[in-house]
Amino acid sequence: MNPENDISQMKIPRLTVIFLLSLITVLSSYAQEKKKFLSFNGYLTNMQSAIFDSLSGPFINDYLIHNRLNFKGYVNDNITFAAEFRNRLFTGDMVKLGPAYAKSISSDNGWVDMSWNILDQPSYFLNINIDRLWVDYTKGKFEAKIGRQRINWGQTLVWNPNDIFNAYSYFDFDYVERPGSDAVRLQYYPSFSSTVELAVKADYQNNITTAALFRFNKWGFDIQFLGGYFNSVDLVAGTGWSGAFGSLSFRGEATWFQPAKSNTGTSGTGIFTAGLDRSFKDNSMAQVQLMYCNNPFKIGNFTSLYNTTMTTKDLAFSEFTAFGSYSYPVTPLFTLTLSAMWFPDLKGYFAGPSLDYNMAENVDFSIFWQHFDSNISQNRQIINLAYIRIKYSF
Repeated sequence: MNPENDISQMKIPRLTVIFLLSLITVLSSYAQEKKKFLSFNGYLTNMQSAIFDSLSGPFINDYLIHNRLNFKGYVNDNITFAAEFRNRLFTGDMVKLGPAYAKSISSDNGWVDMSWNILDQPSYFLNINIDRLWVDYTKGKFEAKIGRQRINWGQTLVWNPNDIFNAYSYFDFDYVERPGSDAVRLQYYPSFSSTVELAVKADYQNNITTAALFRFNKWGFDIQFLGGYFNSVDLVAGTGWSGAFGSLSFRGEATWFQPAKSNTGTSGTGIFTAGLDRSFKDNSMAQVQLMYCNNPFKIGNFTSLYNTTMTTKDLAFSEFTAFGSYSYPVTPLFTLTLSAMWFPDLKGYFAGPSLDYNMAENVDFSIFWQHFDSNISQNRQIINLAYIRIKYSF
């Protein structure tokens, strides 16, 4: 192994080291206190994937072993902490194409760099990423959390323009935990059905996102309003809701991004989305969602859909977008799902059938197929991504 790949020579940020040492100190004190306890869970998956434009064309084959470890500790009735790790071993054709793929996987958009390729070879690499590392203090109606955490302000199920702190891609199905933020979050609960929040986040470029949110319940709906400063560029304001009319759930979000400096020459961006979903007596579920954006994001290729640097402003790449899905349990252990999107501006669509089968207790077998067909950069682009995954949860 080359010296630059040696783990002993990695440049781990000083703040990360301090945080980890503090965590170890807390764990040590926990071990001496029988009344305190530590919870632990996670999963192990192996997934084979293939990328191709047609069944008669060449295939790009890849293999991923993914292990997740979640630790949560309870110091006392008021203080908890957590550390969660993604450990992923990549091998296959994408790795062999060159170092760019490994570099993109190891990139960390947080204020603190907590992603490292500890093994990096021409045919494989092993990435370790800490995507949760926080301490939480709760006292009465007040709660404060500091560290890498997920700040979930979304109300809808596919696109979340209210999720200004940590955007995610619907197409990244294998990352159910979704990205986190290096942030400070303060919450106050005036009543059992209302919340006041204030959060501040910094990223790897020292860009600041800060906002306040007020959520309350009215007419059987959870309603929220938010406002703040986004990514050191935009003033942001938004609203969201979720509730039900009988057995039909109705959810929606709207967010407006306005450049803080009037001399930027760019207009504001608004993203508006609303959807309906319903569960039936046979445990099947149907869902539809529509999105409008006056200033959609211009993507250069399909890989942009999985780009970890995308922000909430980049959710839409067509002025109008429509989504629909239907999930049907063939048996209690076997479920089929079909989802689709329509992108009118791109004259294209996405289709994503999948199946899930519970092989044994805590063991699941899944097949996913993602088909994209659209005009991108004035070219017709067609791509298929197929995945076979076995997942063991513990």
